[in-house]
Amino acid sequence: MKKVIILLIFVPLVFFGQNNTKSELIKKINAVQQQVMAQGNISELEEKAILSLCSILTKNDGLENYNSDDRMILKDVEMPPIYYGCEDLYIKEIRKCFNNKISAFIKREFNPNVIKYLKLLKPKEVDAFFIIDEKGNRTGMKVRNSELTVQAEILRVLRKIPIMKPAFHDGKSVSVLCSIRVKYGNEVEVDVVHIPERPNDK
Repeated sequence: MKKVIILLIFVPLVFFGQNNTKSELIKKINAVQQQVMAQGNISELEEKAILSLCSILTKNDGLENYNSDDRMILKDVEMPPIYYGCEDLYIKEIRKCFNNKISAFIKREFNPNVIKYLKLLKPKEVDAFFIIDEKGNRTGMKVRNSELTVQAEILRVLRKIPIMKPAFHDGKSVSVLCSIRVKYGNEVEVDVVHIPERPNDK
């Protein structure tokens, strides 16, 4: 486990010291995260080390440059992004299908050991944001304040969101800001909801 901790601390230095591609960065982040989760219980030192995963975000991978002027909010767009399997539906059904597919994907990919480790006395929830750009790629994400392990796990899962057909508005493809609420306790529940606050507010 000590080797894993050293790796977690060393990873950001290596990644930003080299000119790695975005895909290489994501693959290495996911590999390290899975190594840690496979160890079972995580000590306080290890929990702090996982914080490095939360901070390994390239400029295009974060929402630090969020600007509501150059992207739309999911609820306001005429045609939402089309997730695989939602193609042959009416617009209203496509929106519902997108919500269901995103929720199911995050629940399926989320590692339940993260929640077991926390030993929560009651369920908690956290808000997260991500962007689907005009090409259908997930290009930005942010998780509101929560346990470090939960933040890291949500970020890991969001990075795996597949490419889809982009949202359309006024006859052209547009970038959209999506928001989810993750409830976690004995199990994980995910709702695609409109969160009115800007993602950088907290």
